[in-house]
Amino acid sequence: MPKYLFQASYTTQGAEGIRSHGGTTRRDAIAATAESLGGTMDSFYFAFGEHDVYTVLDLPDHTAATAVALTVNASGAVRVSTTVLLEPEEVDVAAQRSIDYRAPGA
Repeated sequence: MPKYLFQASYTTQGAEGIRSHGGTTRRDAIAATAESLGGTMDSFYFAFGEHDVYTVLDLPDHTAATAVALTVNASGAVRVSTTVLLEPEEVDVAAQRSIDYRAPGA
């Protein structure tokens, strides 16, 4: 199942929700979101820095990941960006592919 990294930053509204209901409640809600799409939560961490949360979800496909991003961003409580993660074996397969390509200016 493909893995997706979601990097989330809370708005004032979202931060207040964390203060009111706690971190474990948020982690459990994200796990339930993944499960509702046929996936699972691989990891969930709060962090200092540019983003407030880093979570990795195993989801069935890109449309499921897009549904998560659209729904979360539409809430107004969180801004999320999504990164598709690749297994090393997938990179091995990609590295062996032969493609037609011409570099700019070549």
